[in-house]
Amino acid sequence: MCFSNHWEIARAGGLCHDNFMKNCKRIAVIGSGAVGGYYGGLLQRAGCEVNFLLRSDYEHVREHGFQIDSVNGDFVLPNVRAWHNAYDMPPCDLVLVALKTTANHLLPDLLPPVIAPDGVVLTLQNGLAPEADVAACVGADKVMGGLCFICSNRIGPGHIRHLDYGLITLGEYRADGLPSGITARMEQVGALLEEAGNSIRLEPDLHLARWKKLVWNIPYNGLSVVHNCLTDVLMRQPETRALCRTLMEEVSAAAAACARPIAPDFIEKMLSDTEGMSPYEPSMKIDYKLGRPMELKAIYADPLCAARDAGVAMPETEKLYRQLCELNPAQ
Repeated sequence: MCFSNHWEIARAGGLCHDNFMKNCKRIAVIGSGAVGGYYGGLLQRAGCEVNFLLRSDYEHVREHGFQIDSVNGDFVLPNVRAWHNAYDMPPCDLVLVALKTTANHLLPDLLPPVIAPDGVVLTLQNGLAPEADVAACVGADKVMGGLCFICSNRIGPGHIRHLDYGLITLGEYRADGLPSGITARMEQVGALLEEAGNSIRLEPDLHLARWKKLVWNIPYNGLSVVHNCLTDVLMRQPETRALCRTLMEEVSAAAAACARPIAPDFIEKMLSDTEGMSPYEPSMKIDYKLGRPMELKAIYADPLCAARDAGVAMPETEKLYRQLCELNPAQ
């Protein structure tokens, strides 16, 4: 198996699953929307057997498949293994969880019938520790975390528009929160995803990677809702751009207090990357617009709780969280 030079890997100890790639015959996608539909679509296009669990799109995708419009090239999958009930699906060796964390209460019914005895669950979700919900269903040793840096929206039944980026950062989950290092299983899952056309980064410390993702998610998701605008407007207006920086600095301070210091230039990179991306409507703004519950616990409440436990205040983040709670249809 070949591994690309752009992977950021550091050797360390951890679990070893040398036979994962040899035994990986089936893949499941739980939550086949903007994220799961895109990444699962790439895997199917690459020749993998992919089983998609769908809700509202089930009938359309079963009849017509997926249409994916991507900056990297459009493609159509006319024949898709679409399922409406997890108990009807075959046992799968790799299960991608791309549900919103607001639906994690469904996981005890969705995951056990889908995962093979030696399978792996890769959660592609937001927040500080979504892997814990998955581990409660299948066991911590079967769980891997994935962080998606992607601008992708579902624009119609079975129709996904990929606007920008696509990097997946992979890390092994540990119930004690300690770094796992780079494991053979991470390399093998990463190779499978990369061969399908994804950019992959291997992260020896999953918890640090999740704090770094929150540096972007906390400002842009919430402010896009409160100010009713896309990312380009947030960056163009001096007041909101300054607030994005302040929120990022609060997240960085909380991460450092939780023994996960973030390099100072990371904030500058996030600001610069966002200025350079296509105008983007974050997922939380879409959820709010459609009257769906927003991921406030995963993206705001859990990090705020971790910061308080570490003795760090996040006043602007707390203020933004309170504003979002007032708007959240689930409250």
